[in-house]
Amino acid sequence: MKKVIYKSIIITMLSVVLFSCDEGSVNFFSVDQDVQFGEEFHQQLMANEAEYPLLSPASYPEAYAHLEAIRDALLQSDDLRYAETFSWDVYIIDNDEVLNAFCVPGGKMYFYTGIIKFLDNEAEFAGVMAHEMAHADRRHTTNTMTKEYGFSLLLSALLGDDPSLLATIASDLAQGLGSLAFSRDHEYEADQYAVRYTDDGAGDYNYYPKGISAFFEKMEGQSTPPEFLSTHPSPENRLEKINEFWVSIGSPGGESYAERYTDFKNSLP
Repeated sequence: MKKVIYKSIIITMLSVVLFSCDEGSVNFFSVDQDVQFGEEFHQQLMANEAEYPLLSPASYPEAYAHLEAIRDALLQSDDLRYAETFSWDVYIIDNDEVLNAFCVPGGKMYFYTGIIKFLDNEAEFAGVMAHEMAHADRRHTTNTMTKEYGFSLLLSALLGDDPSLLATIASDLAQGLGSLAFSRDHEYEADQYAVRYTDDGAGDYNYYPKGISAFFEKMEGQSTPPEFLSTHPSPENRLEKINEFWVSIGSPGGESYAERYTDFKNSLP
């Protein structure tokens, strides 16, 4: 019976490798496994409070209300494939020194207070959030993991022969995703979808869709850019490509919501 089960799993995994092609790239993980991995990652992060001090939604309800409202507006985009499948939970990490945000497989998103306070308006922050959402929705992380760790190692872990491997991967991701840096194509695609998602906003969330550009412009002005940018395409190249895409969809306008964003920043510790 055990051999039959293992054979079934192997056939399933081979099917994933052969048929889970995402615009020319092969992803070893299924969508359900993206969700499962995201849950495992979150548990590891919760267990490391010293390095990842999460703000409690109960203690900072106003901050989380702002964050969730921005997320909910972006989730209205028709360009998201897994809006209903992934959890898209949002968390704030209390560290003003870190200008970073990240989104793990399955859609859980983490934002350092440093990057929230660094930005000037809600359209800029929505662009950053939309960029991170795109990495999850386009399944960039698990695609990169497949390339980094290889078929045989991941298959061994999923068959139970190496139960520590997925925990090791989660630990690597908890260091900031640096060891699993996204490719240039992934970064450019996430930038493009950041424009798409924010352009789909409406009503009180009619964002100027080039908000993500302001983030890179501000980063260019930093005397010591964050270390994670060393693995990314240069801000100058990204600004050019973002502008090209924005023009290609008709150069849409929108609002920045600076005053509302100030309220968001003031609700943080």
